[in-house]
Amino acid sequence: MLGLVENHSLPRTAAFFDLDKTVIAKSSTLTFGKSFYQGGLINRRAALRTAYAQFVFLVGGLDHDQMERTREYLSALVRGWNVQQVKEIIAETLHDLIDPIIYDEAASLIEEHHTAGRDVVIVSTSGAEVVEPIGELLGADRVVATRMVVGEDGCFTGEVEYYAYGPTKAEAVKELARSEGYDLARCYAYSDSATDLPMLEAVGHPHAVNPDRALRREALARGWPILDFHRPVRLKQRFPAFSVPPRPALVAVAAIGAAAATAGLVWYANRRRSAPA
Repeated sequence: MLGLVENHSLPRTAAFFDLDKTVIAKSSTLTFGKSFYQGGLINRRAALRTAYAQFVFLVGGLDHDQMERTREYLSALVRGWNVQQVKEIIAETLHDLIDPIIYDEAASLIEEHHTAGRDVVIVSTSGAEVVEPIGELLGADRVVATRMVVGEDGCFTGEVEYYAYGPTKAEAVKELARSEGYDLARCYAYSDSATDLPMLEAVGHPHAVNPDRALRREALARGWPILDFHRPVRLKQRFPAFSVPPRPALVAVAAIGAAAATAGLVWYANRRRSAPA
């Protein structure tokens, strides 16, 4: 059980949630592969490759090297895509694709944190065009997500403006704490991946959700709670009158450039090399 309702005379608090395999059962980006194919953005070969990547993600998750290859592939794939068309495709298919794969346990936690007076922030490596509407669907207060560069023609250039991964997630959390007045010692964080250790370490109440082997090992060593989320449920089943989320999602992404993203990759590579077998 979570703590009682927040004492509003104290500094504000928040709960930070990773998205994929923490709040939803699949990869948020890869889930839209079929929709992008039907919308004419990708060809059949790319659609099949996206489906395969989703399968790998579901079976065992993507390790650091696989994440990098997937990031590079997706960055090249979206080059030239019209951003408005992407947003329209996501808006049209969001409820059909995402609503059924939201973990019931995660939805309950989000509800409990809001009831306790905490902000809810989704912090995801997936692109903002995908994460922002999902955050709105969930009633999140803020969203931190990867951002691609958009050219003057309204299309993706294929370059990454901000990569929400590893330490850059923790930096965004700390920046939000400064700007919003969060007391990180009293904040919560949830993730399934060891790449999010910096974010989990930044708060006073870290939780491992459906953790990969490396995060499970760390959580056991540090005495962190380990949660098992396994019941996807439609929001309409939880809330029969559900139509529009009760809270708008406010986008809050720190202006951290490519140097920070590179530092994050170097950090994780070094951590993997130094980790005990």
